[in-house]
Amino acid sequence: MSDLKSSSRRISKPKTKSAVPAKAVGRAVRSRVPKPVDRATMVEIFRRWHTANPEPKGELDYTNPYTLLVAVTLSAQATDVGVNKATKNLFPIADTPQKMLDLGEEGLRQHVKTLNFFNTKAKNVIAMARRLVDEFGGEVPNSVEILETLPGVGRKTASVVVNIAFGDPRVAVDTHIFRVTNRLPLAITKTPLDTQVALEKLIPDEYRLHAHHWLILHGRYICKARKPECWRCPVNDLCRYPDKTIP
Repeated sequence: MSDLKSSSRRISKPKTKSAVPAKAVGRAVRSRVPKPVDRATMVEIFRRWHTANPEPKGELDYTNPYTLLVAVTLSAQATDVGVNKATKNLFPIADTPQKMLDLGEEGLRQHVKTLNFFNTKAKNVIAMARRLVDEFGGEVPNSVEILETLPGVGRKTASVVVNIAFGDPRVAVDTHIFRVTNRLPLAITKTPLDTQVALEKLIPDEYRLHAHHWLILHGRYICKARKPECWRCPVNDLCRYPDKTIP
């Protein structure tokens, strides 16, 4: 009888530590996110980048606005080095939309087959060339809104093209620029579009034309994703990123 009673007793579970409330976790995370730099600090950041590199250039090879548009379109999910290798022999024979159409989709594929998604890219570049010939007289329009309607062209590509080819001070946002913007931080944003809108509003006019290049080069070579090289960063003392690295 005693055995029966003992087996029927409820077995108590070991006590566990109480979980940290979600609100407390949220507050802890937010406390580590620094406020964006003030305007004077932002001006100093860009002043230093300008002093170090007054005329920054992109790393894609091109010869005119059209080849720039093609190169940037091909660079999606690819490196600039890889794109330059692919276009080295392409642009001498297809540096206008009409010449690209004359080369044809199959001929283009042979030049870009080393790139990711080359079939889709070749299809888009040919369709883009057709629209440029039929609707714009073979010229690249200086309009982000129009360029965004072309096959394979998004906001980032359109912004890069008008910035470099036409001197329109747009700030195209890629993963590097998004990271640097939120690390310094120049602004706290959630999407590339949010970032572009914020940067074009906040960056001082005298630095906006080259801001895209300064930010992307900084993110590519110094403020890297996994291990930023903070010890050689020219704006280290101005940056509010809480997890700076040491050599």
